[in-house]
Amino acid sequence: MSYTLGVDIGTFETKGVLVDAAGAIVATATRAHKMLVPRPGWAEHRAEEDWWGDFVFVTKALLAQSGVDPKAIAAVAASAIGPCMLPVDAGGAPLMNGVLYGVDTRAAAEIEELTARIGEDRIMRLCGNALTSQSVGPKILWLRRTHPDLFERTAKILTSTSYVTWKLTGEYVIDHYTAANFSPLYDVNALAWTDALAGDIVELGRLPRLAWSTDIAGSVTAAAAAETGLAAGTPVTVGTIDAAAEAVSVGVQSPGEMMMMYGSTIFIIQVTSDPVRDARLWYAPWLFPGMHASMAGLATSGTLTHWFRDQLARDADFAALAAEAEASPKGAKGLICLPYFSGERTPIHDPLAKGAFFGLNLTHTRGDMFRAAIEGVAAGTAHVLETYAELGASPARVLAVGGGVKNAVWMQATSDISGTGQIVCEKTVGASYGDAFLAAVAVGHAMAEEITEWNPVARVVTPEQVPAYARQYPLFKRLYAQTRDIAHELGAG
Repeated sequence: MSYTLGVDIGTFETKGVLVDAAGAIVATATRAHKMLVPRPGWAEHRAEEDWWGDFVFVTKALLAQSGVDPKAIAAVAASAIGPCMLPVDAGGAPLMNGVLYGVDTRAAAEIEELTARIGEDRIMRLCGNALTSQSVGPKILWLRRTHPDLFERTAKILTSTSYVTWKLTGEYVIDHYTAANFSPLYDVNALAWTDALAGDIVELGRLPRLAWSTDIAGSVTAAAAAETGLAAGTPVTVGTIDAAAEAVSVGVQSPGEMMMMYGSTIFIIQVTSDPVRDARLWYAPWLFPGMHASMAGLATSGTLTHWFRDQLARDADFAALAAEAEASPKGAKGLICLPYFSGERTPIHDPLAKGAFFGLNLTHTRGDMFRAAIEGVAAGTAHVLETYAELGASPARVLAVGGGVKNAVWMQATSDISGTGQIVCEKTVGASYGDAFLAAVAVGHAMAEEITEWNPVARVVTPEQVPAYARQYPLFKRLYAQTRDIAHELGAG
């Protein structure tokens, strides 16, 4: 019997699975870590401790739990949060904490300057994306300007997955899907790095080699084998961002199919036959040549529920809070929450947006507020789906995945407000399961379309007509528009 191993490094937790040739999970392991917020608008991880340390811990746990001979593992694949920005020295050692994806807004000034200097139209034509907090290029420019000493010592700029892959194989490599987030340094038409728009950000030789997600990056080195317990020589795939692996895990593979990931943030991927390029969304080549992906994401989702529990409900766990929210009527008795507690990504791309609870009165309970927070995230998701509809790209099927699918209030509110049904598959392990499948594809043990056999449909969430949502959703959008200037003034202070 042969096996594949998948490990995914998320915002707050790393998960790993060991899967047999039929897709059955034979072992699982997890390890928690924290997102560091050293100042407002910043979000970081420790690359060595959180990314590589978690990979080592989880892999050892999988091997110990399963008793599987490491030599029976046909391939290993990793995914991680992204896109991130990590400078490393000539020996591959991190020079600072990893700067996280779009929730980190430190490069707002560089985004504004590059956009003005290059021009929005030129950026869209070459990169397929507007410059936003999700873009890595402005963050590299921020590093060059604010830490010239570190930049001088930087041999490579990596992301989270490419760092783990380097630790395993000694190869600096990145997949095209992730690289498309390095705007304005990636040409989506040529599928290549480019300095045509901004030659002053970084020399292209400091970026990793480009490849496809299921290409083999290299094999486990003797040093990595000693740390992880894996067998030296085991093939390692190039890997990808966690959301892409999560989409694979639930069978998103054909044009029109959309993955909705309920995690620390909501992240959406729709596979398309042709590029969908709009400044409100993100674009990237998909994991396989000739296919495309249109993406969207909120800045705070599960993170907002964590904040609520930690600050306003320390005496309760999530199960208790969910029960309180379920007891609150739909619409939370007229309470509206703007979920922009870390600014917002798609479709408004406003790093200075602020969170708010609007409509509070003395009859509202903690359960009402928690429901309003969940419904605020659901309304933000509906705003994204509305954007897809405006572009003529409404999904044919929505497959939901992630820890949030266990929250019935959140799932139903999302379907009700957006008017969109959602499919939940049998296995909701997430990105690590997708990684294990991609590893099997990489070494010829599975075909890309076989994922539906690995992970069949379990249930469907059907939208309901809710008068409270029909009234409040337009108010949700108006509330942001009418308080935007105030939020920006508060941010400037």
